[in-house]
Amino acid sequence: MTNRSFSSTASIAVVCALLGATGCGGFGESAKSSGAPGPGGALPPAPSNAGDKYVAVGTNPFVSTAHDPLSTFAVDVDTASYDIFRRDVNLGMLPQPASVRLEEYVNDFAYDYPAPAATDPDPFKITLGAAGGMFDRGTALLRVGIQAFDPPPSAKRPANLVFLVDVSGSMQSEDKLPLVQRLLRDTLEILAPTDLVSVVTYAGDVRVRLAPTPVSQSSQIVAVIDGLSAGGSTYGAGGLTLAYDQARLAFIDGGINHIVLCTDGDFNVGPSSTDELLAIVKQQRDSGITLTALGFGIGNLNDQMMEAISDAGNGVYGMISSAMQADRYAAERMLSTLVHVANNMKVQLQFNPARVLAYRLLGYEDRAVADSDFRNDKVDGGEVGAGHRVTALYELVLAGTAIPMPDGAPEVLQGPPVGDLPPDIGGDDVVRVSVRYQAIGDAADAPAREVGVSLPAGAVGANLAAADADLRWAASVAAFAEILKQSPFADRNALTVIDGVVSEQATRDADRTEFAQLYANARRLLGP
Repeated sequence: MTNRSFSSTASIAVVCALLGATGCGGFGESAKSSGAPGPGGALPPAPSNAGDKYVAVGTNPFVSTAHDPLSTFAVDVDTASYDIFRRDVNLGMLPQPASVRLEEYVNDFAYDYPAPAATDPDPFKITLGAAGGMFDRGTALLRVGIQAFDPPPSAKRPANLVFLVDVSGSMQSEDKLPLVQRLLRDTLEILAPTDLVSVVTYAGDVRVRLAPTPVSQSSQIVAVIDGLSAGGSTYGAGGLTLAYDQARLAFIDGGINHIVLCTDGDFNVGPSSTDELLAIVKQQRDSGITLTALGFGIGNLNDQMMEAISDAGNGVYGMISSAMQADRYAAERMLSTLVHVANNMKVQLQFNPARVLAYRLLGYEDRAVADSDFRNDKVDGGEVGAGHRVTALYELVLAGTAIPMPDGAPEVLQGPPVGDLPPDIGGDDVVRVSVRYQAIGDAADAPAREVGVSLPAGAVGANLAAADADLRWAASVAAFAEILKQSPFADRNALTVIDGVVSEQATRDADRTEFAQLYANARRLLGP
């Protein structure tokens, strides 16, 4: 699909439709206020997400395959949107609809996709699946799953890590700076003794609290971390610039050079617009220094800025809202954030017009790539870390059926063919999926690599009930995300099916167990 901008007529709606099919991980721990009286006997104010800033990404429309058989996007392994759902439901509220990015809900969970071997030519494997009869919409759901290689810890490259910590006045609360300090201490436990750590802080000014120091000197590092305190305004741009300076100071050729930004999410001194901050990060992107953004707390989050700079920094955007989540993020996600196995990854699907009348990508609205840029290696894709899984869902209208158009849905993209494309798909196939990426260790000017697989029509299951457990789960999570997002494609009648899938898989792993509780609480908040 060519790269277009779509506005949502119904509040946001990341098309997670799922509608046509049926079918997220977390670290649960209620962050609700105890309600204990504060000074003078007054109750503390109830937490609110009203001050958080989100920008609706819109809803992907159905696209006529005869008009444009190609759909192209950059991969995304961020989890912040689901993290925000966890935070808000644990605080007794629903997430703002504009905060819901469907793909981040789906990608938060583990799926049993086949993993590549260390000797395989590509550091990931592609798994395709599809089933019809999704939520009684007469459509089918296609799943594209990508499982990245997870190298052993002994294979980790040496690391040069800069902790960039917001210590402005708004970081004083228990769900902000204290959680940052816990996360940073935990991270030391998963690093090698020879890895280097720096600490840079920003408030009204910026300071190097710790020059590059080997992790073997952990007592010195911990003393600096524990000595941080909050106060003042927020000169984030200056902090970013100084953090990059520190990363360059200890730069490790062939190693991991990474900045971890920890903030409640907004800057108010110096350059502070998203465009100004993006300019700083993009200027540094080709230096080999990557950037992850982690948000903390509630009520001050600038979600669009955090997502934008982490994407531009070839890193990941997440949210930390509890001590348990901080511990698990360090233990389970920090290394995969630091250790990339594939860079600049883009995915392109070519649908067979003889078998697919129309298609709709669920989510990834802000990750769209022009079809013509799929093989343009100067156009940025997404980074995939060690062991990461990427899932993309498409709602398919098969040949001979009608395109569902609920009230408020964006108009179908149709018309004359957008280009004279040579067919790259077999007549018996529903879709051809191609993945293009740059291998770790390849020269910067080396051409990207490309691999593809096809899904034959005979592999499309008859209905969701007959689909594998992973497809049912992903479909259900996506359908629920669509309801939270108030998408025009949302269908509350699907809740009964979602109930069954969640109940069936609630004990499969800790993330699904947590989701089952979050889902039950969110269902009550949704009302009848």
